[in-house]
Amino acid sequence: MTGALAPTKPLTAADRCDRCGAQAYVRAVLVGGGDLLFCAHHGRKYSEALRSNGADIQDETDRLTTTPATASEDER
Repeated sequence: MTGALAPTKPLTAADRCDRCGAQAYVRAVLVGGGDLLFCAHHGRKYSEALRSNGADIQDETDRLTTTPATASEDER
């Protein structure tokens, strides 16, 4: 299963890094069908090696730099 990323659910705050337990922002879908979850730090550290071994990488680290929407004055 290399190439197109298999449909996966977005990562949530309940998803934890398999290496350190921090919130996961990267999912590596392995060729054998399993997956590994990583925080941004460990995702950067391991994603190239995993990708070179055929894993598909779902990277949601861009969520770390986006500002969540807030309620407007009319909604308060």
